[in-house]
Amino acid sequence: MAKDVAEILPRERTRQVDVGGVKIGGGAPVVVQSMTCTDTADAEATLAQVRALAEAGCDIVRVTLPNQGAVDAFQAVCAASPVPIVADIHFDYRLAIAAVEAGAAKLRVNPGNIGSWERVDAVIDAAGAAGAAIRIGVNAGSLEQDIAEREGLTMPEKLVASSLRFVEHFEDRGFTNIVLSAKAHSVPTTIKTYRALSHELPHVPLHLGVTEAGTVRAGTIKSAVGLGVLLAEGIGDTLRVSLTADPVEEPPVAWGILECLGIRRRGPELVSCPTCGRTQVGLIPIAQEVERRLAGCTKPISVAVMGCVVNGPGEASDADVGVACGRGSALLFKHGKPVRKVAEDEIVDALMQEINNM
Repeated sequence: MAKDVAEILPRERTRQVDVGGVKIGGGAPVVVQSMTCTDTADAEATLAQVRALAEAGCDIVRVTLPNQGAVDAFQAVCAASPVPIVADIHFDYRLAIAAVEAGAAKLRVNPGNIGSWERVDAVIDAAGAAGAAIRIGVNAGSLEQDIAEREGLTMPEKLVASSLRFVEHFEDRGFTNIVLSAKAHSVPTTIKTYRALSHELPHVPLHLGVTEAGTVRAGTIKSAVGLGVLLAEGIGDTLRVSLTADPVEEPPVAWGILECLGIRRRGPELVSCPTCGRTQVGLIPIAQEVERRLAGCTKPISVAVMGCVVNGPGEASDADVGVACGRGSALLFKHGKPVRKVAEDEIVDALMQEINNM
């Protein structure tokens, strides 16, 4: 049955963009991405990190192209990568042209620091000729001077004004294979900006991110709140969680956000209680060990590890597989039906055995 117009999510209304075979927008699954932090000139190290990011759940990976000396290595990475490569370009428009010639499926450019409109147009023409997409990446820290200095505008209004200017220019030149981002480190600014962009440019796919979000703990919290609010409203076609950490830490957080909202699932959901005075097994280490063993599992199942009789049986039986613990033991459930009783020291092995057999 066709959806009523009012039921169509913003991400379903955006124009679909192809990035090396990965679809962004137009109702396609929300795309997860990250960025390498290796020296791009070291093709072996960069490719190893690209592969690690793909294994961690990235659909596409961004790689910086900082200078002409890295072009050959960048081309080697594009040729051997298991996922499409996005070239991150700043300041030198010639690097953007070299990137698409080297095999980049998409460019990320901030037109505000590329230079004159003639240079921006040269990038647009090169991407068009190569069939590459472009992400217009507006950033609160590098706005065009005339917009940055406009008094009376809030930061979200400045980000939107810059975005509108660039999107209009790209589309006036007939280039529509674009994705848009407008990032800030502030969560409220991020939410207000993307809500406005979704309203002003409903046809343009949006790349979500809270930039400079911080270390793993702080960055995860800021990203979960800022991106979670927008994704829950149907806004956002692709995302990156930006952490001051090994980039391989980023995709699991992104997937966690998507999975919590029921938008996209890559692996199991672990449901476990916080424990209380009624718990009569060592539930915390049990749950941690289950989580550790599930790390490599890609089955889209729910797994419950519950500590007492209050909510335990109900939660465990509602999951695909789970345990409800009592005094030194647990009742194992599968698809809502009790299977058997197991001793405390057998809980993890018994649970994993049932999961492996599913």
